[in-house]
Amino acid sequence: MEKLKLDDFTKYKFLSGIKHGKEKGKFAFVVHNIDKEENKYLSNIWLYDKGDLRQLTTFDKESSFIWIDDEEIIFSSNRDEIDKSKETKEEITKFYKININGGEAKKYFEIDKNVINIEKLSDNKFIFTASYDKEDKNKDEKNFVELDEIPFWSNGSGYTNKKRSRLYIYDLEKEECKAITDEITNIGEFSLNDNKDKVVFISNKFENKMDLADSLYIYDIKNDELKNIHSNEFSYYYSRFIKDDTLIINATDMKNYGINENGKFYTYDLNQDEMKCITPDFDKSVWNSVGSDVRYGASSSVKLDRNYLYFITTENDSSYINRIDENGNIQKLVENKGSVDGFSVKDGEIYFIGLRDLKLQEIYKLDEKEEIQISNFNNWLQKERTLSQVENYSVENDGVTIDGFIIKPVNFDKNKKYPAILDIHGGPKTVYGNIFYHEMQYWANQGYVVFFCNPRGSDGKGNDFADIRGKYGTIDYDDIMKFTDKVLEQYSFIDKEKVGVTGGSYGGFMTNWIIGHTSRFRSAASQRSISNWTSMYSTTDIGYYFTQDQIGETPWSDNEKLWWHSPLKYADKVDTPTLFIHGEKDYRCWVVEGIQMFTALKYHNIESKLCIFKDENHELSRSGKPKSRIERLEQITNWFDKYLK
Repeated sequence: MEKLKLDDFTKYKFLSGIKHGKEKGKFAFVVHNIDKEENKYLSNIWLYDKGDLRQLTTFDKESSFIWIDDEEIIFSSNRDEIDKSKETKEEITKFYKININGGEAKKYFEIDKNVINIEKLSDNKFIFTASYDKEDKNKDEKNFVELDEIPFWSNGSGYTNKKRSRLYIYDLEKEECKAITDEITNIGEFSLNDNKDKVVFISNKFENKMDLADSLYIYDIKNDELKNIHSNEFSYYYSRFIKDDTLIINATDMKNYGINENGKFYTYDLNQDEMKCITPDFDKSVWNSVGSDVRYGASSSVKLDRNYLYFITTENDSSYINRIDENGNIQKLVENKGSVDGFSVKDGEIYFIGLRDLKLQEIYKLDEKEEIQISNFNNWLQKERTLSQVENYSVENDGVTIDGFIIKPVNFDKNKKYPAILDIHGGPKTVYGNIFYHEMQYWANQGYVVFFCNPRGSDGKGNDFADIRGKYGTIDYDDIMKFTDKVLEQYSFIDKEKVGVTGGSYGGFMTNWIIGHTSRFRSAASQRSISNWTSMYSTTDIGYYFTQDQIGETPWSDNEKLWWHSPLKYADKVDTPTLFIHGEKDYRCWVVEGIQMFTALKYHNIESKLCIFKDENHELSRSGKPKSRIERLEQITNWFDKYLK
């Protein structure tokens, strides 16, 4: 077998969007792959039909679809290479229909809007969300941008001032769109009842400044009645019709743990206009936060089926599928460790996209508690490349268990000494798990020990463990340093003089913090980081609410506290050679954060380098352009090679 290559990720298949058809044993999903030469991602729809797995589309641009009957799927595609009307300059979404039994896709209809999500109501009507821009349609011709609200931009979306996601109904016969919501309300996800005559949706209405509390609405399609059933108290994760007159909801009031607080489950009786908590002791996140760099595309993490709500939780270092009934009874359906990246359920039958051990994404059928792998898109990796097993290693700190991991170099020799890299996850409310991570496996193939952990602030262990509000750089730093101490003590084959540290987002913040508080690391690579909470507060897409929530202050209430928790304050103490990686269009942790830290180190004559990737955002390492991802990993690896080898 050959060693894992830096650019092998360009050969991986990424799976997403799995959805059952109208019957069991039949579902469609999207397969993404990379065209390295064209520097882009390709996406096509595949079908699984009672054991038969085959590709449906071939134009490489189909990544979103819905079933409209037993045998037909519609999908959006820009296969005609025209996505804007020359006359109106408005975006157009074109839909095609394909029969799963054979034949070419045919043009079905088009909507003169940028459609986000769409569902069928009847043979002639569809309901959908689409982006809406209240501002002047000729603004693209201006040489300036007008901003009069916050947030005014969003990572991955650019400027969003006065842009909203609106709810519409499209009449296929009349070729007309009817707006259901107004110009200043943002619509999140929506969900239909079984009769498809009512829709529930989460919304946020704002002018000047977006607040964090959402509203919950019901729209009666038949009677054209819009009703606000709950406002300004909760942040809603999702809502579904578990019965025609009853909603099941996951939401948090954010009162005890802020914006990262785990939600509880509620039912809402539409007849009684009453909301009731059915899981008062529930304390788990209802999403998959197990990190990896081998995913692409979007998948569902919640599904209603036969009066059960199926949902994903992250627990410790893995994610699982569960289900809940209207009385609050919860059953965990998946027991194996790893990551559930998306799933579909029909009449109790479950298929899911999973990361298991050192395997890349594959599709599994859940048969009782047994997982049956039914796809083999990425089996070549284990057969053709050398990989290193992820080993668990946990430590105790302040009476708390910190779960961690270590990856030994391939062809490990216990009599040799190896350089090592400490990798810190983002979030902070995410987790590392015992699954495949390309960059870590590549470093193991390059002769590095890689070690990583889930310090306090991470997901998977409840609200108390995840709560580091006002404590950034204190207990989380202590956990990471204690873990590092124990790893170096336990594994004598690590060369203690040749240890580096890296991380992105929160991991970038922590890398910046670490180099200002210890000299134990020989080199560092700080990625998409935070260096100054005051500038973070006032420049990034989430800054004004994230900073206040996570640090506990604003620049006017206590700027000294913001400065105390800012790595930039300690930049004059740094003596670690540091590489800074930033996307030019990263509005989550804007490039000024890296620039400030880089400038400070250069001012104090510390060896450092800043790499700004043009047209890349916060997702550079996960879904950036393929050539940018290759160059990023090359830059980091070369930096560590220079100082650790």
